[in-house]
Amino acid sequence: MNNTFLTAKQTQELLKVDRTTIYRMLKDGRLNGVKVGHQWRFYTSEVNDFLAGVKGLGDGSIPVLVDILPLHCMQPVQDVFAEIAEVGAVTTGKDGQPLTRISNSCDFCKLILGSEPGHQECIASWRKLAEQKEAAPEFVQCHAGLEYARARIEVNGTLIAMLIAGQFYRESSNPAEDQRRFHRLSETYAIDENLMAQAARQIQVLDSRKVPQLSHWLEEVAHTFEQISSERADFMSRLRHIAEMSVFEKSFPRE
Repeated sequence: MNNTFLTAKQTQELLKVDRTTIYRMLKDGRLNGVKVGHQWRFYTSEVNDFLAGVKGLGDGSIPVLVDILPLHCMQPVQDVFAEIAEVGAVTTGKDGQPLTRISNSCDFCKLILGSEPGHQECIASWRKLAEQKEAAPEFVQCHAGLEYARARIEVNGTLIAMLIAGQFYRESSNPAEDQRRFHRLSETYAIDENLMAQAARQIQVLDSRKVPQLSHWLEEVAHTFEQISSERADFMSRLRHIAEMSVFEKSFPRE
């Protein structure tokens, strides 16, 4: 054997992966090889790149986001949580893009979300939550002056989504400050200022004793989503493994 190529077994031993992973990498283009008779040979230079960390193996253990998250199950749970907690709620990706419909949204936020610039600003606010260092929910003010926080949804230690709850005040707002804020928001998002002021009267002022309780509920619901998603990811990974083994056994004889 010359130094240009490695056998599948040699490649498997060097990369410390199983035979199925080697052929998965061949199939999806992460490895290139040539077939000599009935046997595959892999380029030594590419295997060396993987060993040097130039290329990522990717273990395929986590399917794509939309496959992992059972959004059709999460939406009704999110709806009930938002209604009981008397807050607005949404599940987003770590990029802030909403994955579910917003539950129990207040009229004030509906006005802002109905404006394209306002909608994008909300997404930007949600995206900042993914950058918070603390794992526990931490309430902060959004660009419109309302409070909100997030709970992380992780699978195998990787952040894949966030459950966000908010759309409330933690204390009664100052009328003069409100007027200045409404004027700024109405000009920025082209929304009637009187409509904003009217809608703002319905914004909840959350009792300070209820904020810790909301944090607890938020984490509990997010943890439930994590469990469902982890089980789903594991189940789908097993199905893929079975399907790939069947294909590979037929396509690639043992050496």
